[in-house]
Amino acid sequence: MFVDSHCHLDLPGLVEREAEVLARMRDSQVTHALCVSVNLERYPQVLALAQRNSHIFASVGVHPDYENIAEPDVDGLVALAADPHVVAIGETGLDYFRLTGDLDWQRERFRTHIRAARSANKPLIIHTRAAAEDTLRIMREEGADQVGGVMHCFTESWAVAEAALALNFHISLSGIVTFKNSHEIKALAKNLPLDRLLIETDSPYLAPVPHRGKTNEPAWVADVAACIAELRGISVETLGQATTANFFRLFQSARPA
Repeated sequence: MFVDSHCHLDLPGLVEREAEVLARMRDSQVTHALCVSVNLERYPQVLALAQRNSHIFASVGVHPDYENIAEPDVDGLVALAADPHVVAIGETGLDYFRLTGDLDWQRERFRTHIRAARSANKPLIIHTRAAAEDTLRIMREEGADQVGGVMHCFTESWAVAEAALALNFHISLSGIVTFKNSHEIKALAKNLPLDRLLIETDSPYLAPVPHRGKTNEPAWVADVAACIAELRGISVETLGQATTANFFRLFQSARPA
């Protein structure tokens, strides 16, 4: 009924409890999840999770927060993305909130991912924080609209959402939408086109209400769905069916188990 479009099952807090976490997914009617790569060093663990579990998919990419690590290149990303378990390129993008100074390396890394996605013909998973203007500019300059993708854990304005939608991207909302003071995100949840909406946990981070303060997990994407459905005045079943259909339409190489 639900798909967690963005989680990190390979990270501490979840990887040690793989069997339990997957069982709780099943019990919560979360049928599939996309385990997202954040650096090349951990990519083998991400891929192994997908290889072990037919309802888990993988991505390959390097998060903008990581400095002084193995830097991706286009050919390398394309080669890794050729594995049938890999359905997307990313997590990539820009983050000017956590890092300051000369961040040209971040922008070049982002361009590398977009070029790889176009070459591999797989969608992008984009992270942007305090960098919306540059993120959108680079997306336009590099032709990100040719493959599309998702703006994950979206916390930007309606204007940024409209620009991303115009570039053939989906918008994914996380547990932040359940937080009491997330007024702008709640407004987005009400008004985003239903056929371009995804849901996610970003686990082990950002546990939704009523689980705040705990290690997040894919099962709780059901709580994200319930909140958005209530905001939109539709049934949880309708929201779940729509976002699941959106996921498999976007990530076309993903196959339902």
